[in-house]
Amino acid sequence: MINLKTAHEIDLMARAGSLLASVLPPLREACEPGVKTIELDRIADRLIREGGATPGFLGYHGFPRSICVSINDEAVHGIPGNRKVAEGDLVSLDLGLVLDGFWADVGITVGVGKITPEAARLLKVTEQALYVGIDKARPGGYLGDISSAIQKHVEAAGFSVIRQFVGHGIGREMHEDPQVPNFGSPGTPPKLKTGMTLAIEPMVNAGSHEVYMKPDGWTICTADGSLSAYFEHTVAITDRGPMVLTSSLSPFRGEGRGSMTLNPLA
Repeated sequence: MINLKTAHEIDLMARAGSLLASVLPPLREACEPGVKTIELDRIADRLIREGGATPGFLGYHGFPRSICVSINDEAVHGIPGNRKVAEGDLVSLDLGLVLDGFWADVGITVGVGKITPEAARLLKVTEQALYVGIDKARPGGYLGDISSAIQKHVEAAGFSVIRQFVGHGIGREMHEDPQVPNFGSPGTPPKLKTGMTLAIEPMVNAGSHEVYMKPDGWTICTADGSLSAYFEHTVAITDRGPMVLTSSLSPFRGEGRGSMTLNPLA
């Protein structure tokens, strides 16, 4: 069942999302050669708690850390530890928190130092795909419109979207209905309605879409060893259009100063 949020509940989710967004710049800055992934986890955990929130991932279904850190061929759900980040790495950061009973979920992939042109293109296409999908999150449309737009943008660039893992509804629980695939056909139900809140998260591989899980039971890697990138926002569907809740700028696309950050296609 899809839980539609009231305007007040969306305001609470936006507050949670703004706090989570504020954690990203320090994490991005800390992604330097030599930093251990556990150090990135500690930075995020401290900042989330200082903001009055709870790190959502810590203990979630047994996950042992406060954020996910995935490097290069690791697509998602990497467990922070003693591994050191190196020059040229792609580091994917997935963060979630709970504030006033509501979840926020966000993610970015950071290129460390000088990265290859192909890695840079993968980052650009994946982030663009996120906003292509967000632009379809409008009342009266269909969930499949989001999924199809993401898939077409990614595949037109010669990359592939992971099929085994998808985005999701979000609110008082991290994973709510509906699932939000990054592939599909336009017009596929459910119909999008005002009050829906979605975690839209393209997970894109430079090679095949196939993945496998490491023996740790969490880390997902590309089957062919190719690079992977990931970007995510928590988004509310409103009468005014898609509202990005995990942003510290204007929450509506194309409105004021926020459009400079929220629409990298421009």
